[in-house]
Amino acid sequence: MSGVDPLGRLRARVRSLRPAAFGADATGERLARVRRSPNFADGSFRNPGATRHRPSGSAVEFAKTYFRKEERLRRAPARPVPLHPDTTADLARPPSSGLRLTWAGHSSVLAEIDGARILFDPVWGERCSPFSFAGPRRLHPVPLPLAALGPVDAVVISHDHYDHLDLPTVRALAGTGTLFAVPLGVGAHLEHWGVAPSRLRELDWNESADVKGIRLTATPARHFCGRGLRNQQHTLWASWVAEGPAHRIYHSGDTGWFPGFRDIGAAHGPFDATMIQIGAYSDFWPDIHMTPAEGVRAHLDLQGGRPSGVLLPIHWATFNLAFHAWAEPGEWTKDAAEEAGQAVALPRPGQPFEPAGEVPVEPWWRAVSGPIARPWRRPRDTGGAAETSRGGLDLAGER
Repeated sequence: MSGVDPLGRLRARVRSLRPAAFGADATGERLARVRRSPNFADGSFRNPGATRHRPSGSAVEFAKTYFRKEERLRRAPARPVPLHPDTTADLARPPSSGLRLTWAGHSSVLAEIDGARILFDPVWGERCSPFSFAGPRRLHPVPLPLAALGPVDAVVISHDHYDHLDLPTVRALAGTGTLFAVPLGVGAHLEHWGVAPSRLRELDWNESADVKGIRLTATPARHFCGRGLRNQQHTLWASWVAEGPAHRIYHSGDTGWFPGFRDIGAAHGPFDATMIQIGAYSDFWPDIHMTPAEGVRAHLDLQGGRPSGVLLPIHWATFNLAFHAWAEPGEWTKDAAEEAGQAVALPRPGQPFEPAGEVPVEPWWRAVSGPIARPWRRPRDTGGAAETSRGGLDLAGER
């Protein structure tokens, strides 16, 4: 016997080929804590209510729709996306109201709240993919360099999918001294990428951490997790509440609609502003992403059933992740919010705004979008109160 373990050497070789972006699995006390979670059962984290997270329907039809040339063209802007040109200068001035939001594209938002600066789901990479040569690529540049944001007190991650947890962005932020608030199990990825354990605040649903006078609470969401070839569901997904002395905000992460929005609102709301996922929806995965109608409904649920605060649509315009037209989420959200009497902010990427001040409402995407069919609008001559296929809102006829 030579004492050499060929199988062990093979395992080590396979591990060495694993892309760094896959991250790491929870082990030791972190894994034990995952298994003790009340939201973990039968070997995986569970959603509030039954949820399908794999695409439903025909795989052949899915592939035909995805690769059809005319479909691909409508899922991208027809011309360059207009970015806000003065983001760096605007951020140099403190918000007069104490609350300012800057949408950087997709789900990335810098929230300046009661003297703290919280960065949600920052993705500054070129692709949301483990590879530099494949995967969904940006449809517009980042509105400003990451370093130009200035100091960040906390980075909040909703879940570990590539369009929300970005390796190059985390590595850049790891050298800044910021804290990272993440759902249970996600800390394994960040430690693997160089974030010190002392700078991690790893939370289960309804657990909180305080950062510079702001209470960050991980709240339930209806989604799933996974980065590598095996999806063990050992990392949690979450929405987030940030509560300061004077303001409260909510970030949905990725989620399907579920009744728990009302419970989150009752426990933590009402909110000055919500950041709600309204893009990358599809009938192939109706349980894990919201349509714009459902996004507006979620905001109203969070606000106790009445229009109040400001809704900032997120998770759209930056990456091609579903089959709908590129600008459809913005247009549909605008219609749904108007129908509900709800204030909605429609900033260009990089455009800061204060919910208590002048809120951007210009539909900027129309100048660079191809035609949009608007199937959610009912014809003028129906005379009825038709609903959308999901979400329960009467979404306005032609105006």
